[in-house]
Amino acid sequence: MPSREDILAFVADNPGRAGKREIARHFGIIGGARIHLKKILKDLAEDGLIEKRNKRMIRPGDLPPVFVANTVARTSDGDLLGTPVDWDDEAGNPPHILILAGKTKNTQPGLGDRALIRLTEGDSGSEAEFTARVIRVLEKRQGAILGILRKRDGNRPPYLEPIDRKQRELDVDPAEMKEAEDGDLVSVQISRSGKYGHPRAAIVERFGSMNSEKAVSEIALHAHGIPHVFPNAVEAQAESAKPVEKLGQREDWRQIPLITIDPPDAKDHDDAVYAEPDEDPDNEGGYVAYVAIADVAHYVTPGSPMDREANLRGNSVYFPDRVIPMLPERISNQLCSLREKEDKPAMGVRMVFDKTGRKVSHTFHRVLMRSAAKLSYIQAQKAIDGVTDEKTETLLDGVLKPLWAAYAVLQKGREAREPLELDLPERKIKLKEDGTVDHVFVPERLDAHKLIEEFMIQANVAAAETLEKKKTPLLYRVHDASTPEKLENLKEFLSTIDMKLPSSGGLRPSVFNGILKKVKDTPQAHLVNEIVLRSQAQAEYTPQNIGHFGLNLRRYAHFTSPIRRYADLIVHRGLISALGLGKDGLPEGIESKLEAIGGEISGAERRAMLAERDTIDRLIALWMSDQVGATFQGRIAGVVKSGMFIRLEDTGADGFVPASTIGLDYYRYDEASHALIGDKTGETYQLGDQVEVRLVDAAPFAGSLTFEVVSHGRIAGKAIRKPMPKARRGPPKGGARGGAKGGPKGPKGKAAPRKKTRR
Repeated sequence: MPSREDILAFVADNPGRAGKREIARHFGIIGGARIHLKKILKDLAEDGLIEKRNKRMIRPGDLPPVFVANTVARTSDGDLLGTPVDWDDEAGNPPHILILAGKTKNTQPGLGDRALIRLTEGDSGSEAEFTARVIRVLEKRQGAILGILRKRDGNRPPYLEPIDRKQRELDVDPAEMKEAEDGDLVSVQISRSGKYGHPRAAIVERFGSMNSEKAVSEIALHAHGIPHVFPNAVEAQAESAKPVEKLGQREDWRQIPLITIDPPDAKDHDDAVYAEPDEDPDNEGGYVAYVAIADVAHYVTPGSPMDREANLRGNSVYFPDRVIPMLPERISNQLCSLREKEDKPAMGVRMVFDKTGRKVSHTFHRVLMRSAAKLSYIQAQKAIDGVTDEKTETLLDGVLKPLWAAYAVLQKGREAREPLELDLPERKIKLKEDGTVDHVFVPERLDAHKLIEEFMIQANVAAAETLEKKKTPLLYRVHDASTPEKLENLKEFLSTIDMKLPSSGGLRPSVFNGILKKVKDTPQAHLVNEIVLRSQAQAEYTPQNIGHFGLNLRRYAHFTSPIRRYADLIVHRGLISALGLGKDGLPEGIESKLEAIGGEISGAERRAMLAERDTIDRLIALWMSDQVGATFQGRIAGVVKSGMFIRLEDTGADGFVPASTIGLDYYRYDEASHALIGDKTGETYQLGDQVEVRLVDAAPFAGSLTFEVVSHGRIAGKAIRKPMPKARRGPPKGGARGGAKGGPKGPKGKAAPRKKTRR
């Protein structure tokens, strides 16, 4: 029989895994000797040396390998700390556990959540005794509310002004302030009922002053659970990385005058381009295009802290005031970024096109390159249009003109391919130095934008073709065709404007393009573009190739933005492995994980899009909050049973008109025509219609604007001739607050004490 000390040592080495059966097996105890083992275990328990949990033995104070924990705090680096839910107070204070989030949505806890975790190896730092990885979030924190702390005069307690307008204001316990100041953005949890039964809240997390330029995007980060603080291990790895200064096994592309063309404020430059006429006499009129992409795989190796964090984040998130990068700035903005006149490691692709724009061949290379120049889209376009500056003057003939000539060739191939060509301009926000909105605008779509887009598309296609040919695992960027249900809805809508959609069999992007061409430059153009967009599936990442419907491509992968997209990094590693370009390619066993990774980063992409959209909505609502009572020209951007969504023409700001406030009639929702139609008058408000609206309310931190319609709908395309309800005349109760800002830096609205309705 083993001694008591031997049994205790085995239990200590196997916490939570050592039951009576496991102990007997380990020590070879069989038959009647098991009775003696049972007595020893009973004695050890009575002496307080071991305790039994779920038929397993542990020492008092030990943690089992898998258990439930509450997240109770954050480290100085922003990581979560937890304590065991089931803890015996007689064993002393519960240990603090550094809790590492998993990769899926249900393994990413927030502060105050309860999660099932597994102990793991790793540095727990100075603020925790153990490290654990989340298996599953069991319970999200109850009552967590995000809002602005407001202090009162006298002895009255401070209160929370919730971001969500559906939430009630809450008194905040003065003893649970977490050093928050008046005007700070905070997260609270209802802790107890105060005097007379009024609920009180305790501050869980403080995010900083609402007057700071980052406050609005901070709301989106918190609301969508976007990781934005790099752990110490990630920052340490980034700081220890060294620049590539020697050619080594790389090809030398430093003599190729590659240039970057990006927005003027870009700091991370993923891609550089160059093109020249093909000198092969068999390819007369053809061009050779070079695309160099930052070699992120050199710095971010599989399984490293930076790799795990990049996988978790999935992509960079872009707000008007800042970027939440996928990789630390030392990597994204310095070592990897293809900065002007600096030697940088890159993955290059050389592509040959014939005069029709068909790709004849391509080859991939691991290179050292040097960007000849950093240009903005506008700067490059102006040079081509004849307005050069000191920098573009020297590049015009040798670099820019050949690039545009190659683009003209690629355009022929694009036109033959006929991808889906939607015309839906995207609004942008220009901020002042203090982080507030200067103006909202729709940037012009330049040929410079289209040139870079087409070069990147061709490089992405080449990457997918190479990996598929080499039978190397990869994540495709896929876009499925529309579902039968969506096509039926589109067909019903088109019938309301006397247009037809061909039978659903064999629909291609060219069919939709034909519809869009018919309505181009007509009042229905914006409406039809919106509806066609809504009929499309959402693009995603997956190892199963179904093609890309929108681009009309049989195979497509993302290769050109590894600084800001994890999918591209996987493709880079695949090329390194497939072509023998180094030892930092795909890790072993990646093929079985690609489906899960694809799902995770597709979800992260959707999360980022929602956060970016919410932030823009809040910034615009904040900007317009002093223009209540002003009238604006807008367009109906959505119709539901409860009302209409309005998009203002000058700014792209979105707001809502409740159906109950429209005219004197009762309006029914017609799903097929995307319209609200008056029962008695037949007055119609349809998706895409132009309307004049008055701003009646702006809720900046909820990101919502409420309008009322001050123009009439139509019957068979004609305006209704009837008076607006008296309640609609003049500004809302209280009058216009400050009127509206005219000119190019504000919406072209006007304070309207009495509106002349359109006749």
